[in-house]
Amino acid sequence: MDVDARAEGWARLQLCGLGPVPLVALLRAFGTPTAIFAATRGALRAVVATAVAAQLDAGPDPARLATTLAWLAEPGRSLIAWDDSDYPRALLETADPPPVFYCIGNRALLAQPAFAIVGSRNASAQGEIDAQAFATALSAAGLTIVSGLAQGIDAAAHHGGLAAAGRSIAVVGTGLDRVYPAANRDLALALAANGLLLSEFAPGTPPMKQNFPRRNRVVSGLSLGVLVVEASLSSGSLITARLAAEQGREVFALPGSIHSPLSKGCHRLIRDGAKLVETAQDILDELKLPGVAAAPRETSSPRRVAVTDPIAAAVLAALGFAPMSVDALAQRSGIAAAELNAALTLLEIDRHVASLPGGLWQRLA
Repeated sequence: MDVDARAEGWARLQLCGLGPVPLVALLRAFGTPTAIFAATRGALRAVVATAVAAQLDAGPDPARLATTLAWLAEPGRSLIAWDDSDYPRALLETADPPPVFYCIGNRALLAQPAFAIVGSRNASAQGEIDAQAFATALSAAGLTIVSGLAQGIDAAAHHGGLAAAGRSIAVVGTGLDRVYPAANRDLALALAANGLLLSEFAPGTPPMKQNFPRRNRVVSGLSLGVLVVEASLSSGSLITARLAAEQGREVFALPGSIHSPLSKGCHRLIRDGAKLVETAQDILDELKLPGVAAAPRETSSPRRVAVTDPIAAAVLAALGFAPMSVDALAQRSGIAAAELNAALTLLEIDRHVASLPGGLWQRLA
């Protein structure tokens, strides 16, 4: 399939690597990428600095342009630019909207009300259960779930979004010709088939540290609000929450145990003004969106196997929902170490408990 001249012009312009200020100035002066490249050096220098005019004169790297155009020529792949009717209006209202997106999947999702769910890559089992449950409930209510395709909370949120009517959008920090992390390949394929994959980075762009914070501003910019589910104090999710606040979006956080490092970031957000939530309905009540249905009553994990072993039941009753060490659990339950470890293994297999870093255990809600 041939790439139309308009898409080729936008790809060529994006690959020149211009900053937002000269790019806006050029588009205001000349109207389209095609007209910009047709302008004389003198006409360009009347609008932008000599160095920028030289960048345009040199053009993009031919190999990168060829890779990008070959990617766009494949079925199911497209480019969305500022002047497209389906470019997200909410994103255009932010300070630094990407001039171009590459996408695979259902572009119509960009016109739907969206909500972001983000959090730790090294999430606990309970955090992943919560993220997926919130995403499923909000998606069922009509919101499209946005996240960043990372492992942990992001992946759980995408699974939850795809499980209901609202679907899910993944904003990634690489070119769409690769999946990062590779462990999420099946999820990426599901998003391409039933959701949307979106990137401002041209095909061939590898994972680079500086690109992920840039991705985060798009995650928040597309969304009416952001929910943070588990985040350490150094988590990139706090960057997304800060960007959301700067963009005028609502920020929500799920509280957790005072003993868990993964709760520290959420608790800081709540102290700084983020809204504490316990159910998906809390979010919908705050957003007050016309035409958005109420969340389903049940947002819990799937039904588990009943605990019939008396020792395992005693361990579960003693554990509670706060993280606890094996020594503390043995002291509270009075169960010998060998029996305690066997019971914990049985309970973990049946998804009643989860092991945490540092030798801790936690009961799953």
